[in-house]
Amino acid sequence: MKMNKTLFALVLLGVIARTGITAESGWISLFNGKDLSGWTVRCQPKDQGKSFWQAEAGVMVCDSLGRPDHNYCWLVSEKEFGDFELTLKFQAYTNSPGNSGMQFRSRFDAADKGGWMNGPQVDIHPRADQTWRTGLIYDETRGEQRWVSPSLPDSKIGVAFKPAGHVFKYADDGDSWNDLTIIARGTHVKTVVNGVVCADWDGTGVLDNAAHRERNVGCTGHFALQLHMKDQLRIRFKDIFVRELDHGSASEPKPSTPRSNPPSSSVPK
Repeated sequence: MKMNKTLFALVLLGVIARTGITAESGWISLFNGKDLSGWTVRCQPKDQGKSFWQAEAGVMVCDSLGRPDHNYCWLVSEKEFGDFELTLKFQAYTNSPGNSGMQFRSRFDAADKGGWMNGPQVDIHPRADQTWRTGLIYDETRGEQRWVSPSLPDSKIGVAFKPAGHVFKYADDGDSWNDLTIIARGTHVKTVVNGVVCADWDGTGVLDNAAHRERNVGCTGHFALQLHMKDQLRIRFKDIFVRELDHGSASEPKPSTPRSNPPSSSVPK
């Protein structure tokens, strides 16, 4: 049944009244719940036209199950951000071994071997034995391409870096949505997954080094949700909100505690 305009307006007013999310609060939604307006799929030419990223039933969905023949595919925000606080919810599946992540301050280079997304990434890894990687930071920038929080020489990482108190949820769990917060102010980045701080990183000397400056990433750029090359992945995202922060001291960025959090979607579990 279609919702008429009057009823929709009343529902919207109710959400605003319940959450306190207004233009004055600084939060803006990056997903309208209906389509991928404000986002663009970026990938190599051979993967153009493949429908891995879609909007359905009020959520963003990436689904490559049964279709591993692809390179990296990103869903990229049209708007750029420098200093920001981002919150979102994501839902993972036990039958989905693939890797995802939220790149930030990133930029797509179509001339780089058919297309590459330079910039840092907050990892999202649903595979059961490696969910602890979620919230750690890997830098995809050419010339870097290594874990930066924790600081490691390459892509290899072990369970010793599992954050204390790690919590990860699957779609079959009672509360099936995971909460992710990213706060970036200057070269300081903090990530929080389900209330657990996973990274609290001073990226001075990395985010502002020559490799990042050359590609205009690390300190400003786009958000980009990732589908990893050749991976079979099903993952859903909703309630994607961001607000821009004043550039100030990056010594101790903390998740804000507004009077009300961004509104939760009415999408069923």
